Amino acid sequence: MGEPEVERDVFTAIADPTRRKIVHILSRTREMPLHELTPHFDMGRTAVSKHLKVLGEADLVKGRRTGRETKYRLNPEPLKEVRDWLSYYEQFWSGNAEKLRKLLEE
Repeated sequence: MGEPEVERDVFTAIADPTRRKIVHILSRTREMPLHELTPHFDMGRTAVSKHLKVLGEADLVKGRRTGRETKYRLNPEPLKEVRDWLSYYEQFWSGNAEKLRKLLEE
């Protein structure tokens, strides 16, 4: 009996700085196996693997088995949800900055 599939929220997945760094590293490469990702962090392969699992549960990372290793790649699609959420606050801050500028000019 295996563990049940968990679907994680993209915001929860990127809340951790290590996972954000993994996303950043994978954004610059096509695919990368665990043994190439691990040296970027001050932790062991097991810990990096757990972070990859969380990112996978949020559909941010896809794994492809090749022989005895899994190569990981970024799936940027879920990040659109973050972009859309942030775009509201960009408009909010832009609008408030404009109001402040006008107020200071008066």
